[in-house]
Amino acid sequence: MEDVLEVYKRPHSATHPLVCMDESSKQHIKETRKPLPVEPGEPEKYDYEYERNGVSNLFLFFAPLMGWRHVKVTDQRTKVDWAHAMRELVDVHFPQADKICVVMDNLNTHHPASLYAAFSAQEARRIVDRLEFHYTPKHGSWLNMAEMEFSVLQRQCLDRRIPDQPSLIRAVANWQAERNLKHVAVNWRFTTDDARIKLKRLYPVIES
Repeated sequence: MEDVLEVYKRPHSATHPLVCMDESSKQHIKETRKPLPVEPGEPEKYDYEYERNGVSNLFLFFAPLMGWRHVKVTDQRTKVDWAHAMRELVDVHFPQADKICVVMDNLNTHHPASLYAAFSAQEARRIVDRLEFHYTPKHGSWLNMAEMEFSVLQRQCLDRRIPDQPSLIRAVANWQAERNLKHVAVNWRFTTDDARIKLKRLYPVIES
């Protein structure tokens, strides 16, 4: 926990940007009946019946000090999918950075070994050398600021029926563009000193 909190104290650096990463899923729901049109003073009405139409995975990258976020929609959340998302982070989104500091949950797919499973050893090593990994502790995913951004995405974009993956891609792209245009950032205030006081129960007790 303290490792992540110390990372959050670092000032912004264009050569060493901070990026928080998280993932979630969205079930696609198709309407079985056409919704009733909107009327003055009344919301659009949907039938309670629907048709399940598969699930998509979402990788969300969030640079909280820059007010930048990117959502990548994939069919699955395998090691290979994560590896390709990380290569895009390095080569497409932050090509000028010397090292990208990445905060994320400690899932079995979120490790350098996944890069070696997806790419040649030389390519995997090149990507790994551009990344600095910091993992949130078990039951400590709330420390990941990308989780906060996912909550906003859910409320503003995903809290409705989306019929298929192309529709999902368009929806999150529009949300992403509007949010990035506003440069919505995060001012993180919870520090290591706060943790040692408020979360004292989580620290080991050393008996003399």
